[in-house]
Amino acid sequence: MTASAQTASSLTASSLTASSVTALPLTALSIEDVTVRIPLADGSLVHAASEVSLAVEAGTVTALVGESGCGKSILASAVMAMLPAGAQVSGSVTVRAGGRTVDVFTDRGFRGHDVALIPQSASSHLTPVRTARSQLDETARVLRSRRRPDELARIVGLDPVDLDCYPHQLSGGMAQRVAIAAALVGSPAVIVADEPTANLDRELTDRILELLRRSAQAGAAVLLITHDLSSLMRTAVADRIAVMYASRIMETGPAASVLDDPLHDYTRDLLNALPSRGLNPIPGTPPELTDLPDECVYHRRRPGSLQSGGPTELVTVGERSYRTRKRA
Repeated sequence: MTASAQTASSLTASSLTASSVTALPLTALSIEDVTVRIPLADGSLVHAASEVSLAVEAGTVTALVGESGCGKSILASAVMAMLPAGAQVSGSVTVRAGGRTVDVFTDRGFRGHDVALIPQSASSHLTPVRTARSQLDETARVLRSRRRPDELARIVGLDPVDLDCYPHQLSGGMAQRVAIAAALVGSPAVIVADEPTANLDRELTDRILELLRRSAQAGAAVLLITHDLSSLMRTAVADRIAVMYASRIMETGPAASVLDDPLHDYTRDLLNALPSRGLNPIPGTPPELTDLPDECVYHRRRPGSLQSGGPTELVTVGERSYRTRKRA
């Protein structure tokens, strides 16, 4: 860890020198200190997200990773301002698009134009009694976009004739590409992809991730939510990675650095559970998010961790950050 800190510090010095001659990148999506609590009928609270801060720059892909049930998808709902009724939310989510700043919790009409969602299980997201073409046409009409279905089909690797099919006539990969096409209709500044490769085979997964990579190269800020670390390593689609556990961010940084030299115990354990890293399962299971304490709870699964148990904070080291116990 000490070597990593020294390396990151030297990188910081280099980046400061470079910044004097290079324009700063545009942060298109800014999540600041977002906390989400969802009341249940029995009076308990789901700690869906806790003090989450994350920035995604235009032209990049940030992968938000972690086990199922850690709060990744609820963060996507927060970015889209689609939280469940009754949810209690604090903090802010802003999007910079077209020279203006949009507050997603107070502004209206930003979906599709400024921020677009690629949902998990796209085939169930599409209307079953209408063709893919008619749904793209309607999306373009509502968003007043000049982008045409045939153009979008070619961009996502579909034959335009595929758009004349109903959702049940499309394979899972084709339906997912229709969903990506729908997300691109309004040329949004931010694309939120929530588990877009779930239940797809390796070839289709790689195609979808390549489409997201191309969207970033075209200027979008892509937030990719996934638990598939193996695909991230194989395709190198992500520029940055943020690791989430039990509603909190554990670590963030450049993708290669996080994957090669994790700074947090949970990130290290998560990677070591992959077949390519020895297939060493993490003991226990992720905690239920109901009525969690207001602190990191990873020490409950890894009692030897010195980074969890008691109040914690995110420590920044160069381009990276990791959660650890607060110093006395």
